[in-house]
Amino acid sequence: MTNRRGLADRPRDAYIRFMNDSPLRFDAVLAAITFNADGLVPAIAQQHHTGQVLMMAWMNAESIRETLATGRVCYFSRSRGALWRKGETSGHTQHLKDMRIDCDGDTVLLLVHQDGVACHTGRRSCFFRAVRDGGLVAIAAPEDLPAGV
Repeated sequence: MTNRRGLADRPRDAYIRFMNDSPLRFDAVLAAITFNADGLVPAIAQQHHTGQVLMMAWMNAESIRETLATGRVCYFSRSRGALWRKGETSGHTQHLKDMRIDCDGDTVLLLVHQDGVACHTGRRSCFFRAVRDGGLVAIAAPEDLPAGV
């Protein structure tokens, strides 16, 4: 099934070419996003074919442009004050399959293909703790232990 532009059935590289060839570039996308006072917007990464929520991070306009231009997810690290290309050091990269913006424009949903684990704890998802009987319980074990753990 395709949308009006015929993009749904096209491979990701065709979508990126479409976005890069667009005369608007990414201005229309960025204009639809409401950034906070620090110029950031929360971004939820979700595994595209399972729906599993992998992580939440922050993006700025530059990281959104880079993500759309390259197809490889880039965030903004608040602690480092710099762009953070997911998997740059760990090899656990995220490849963008689709980007969605919520109804208020204040949250971005990234449908991704995750290579390896998403969480710095070595788990597939950062959401591995569940509230059970008034406490927190780990519901997923590490799959890939980071160095020093």
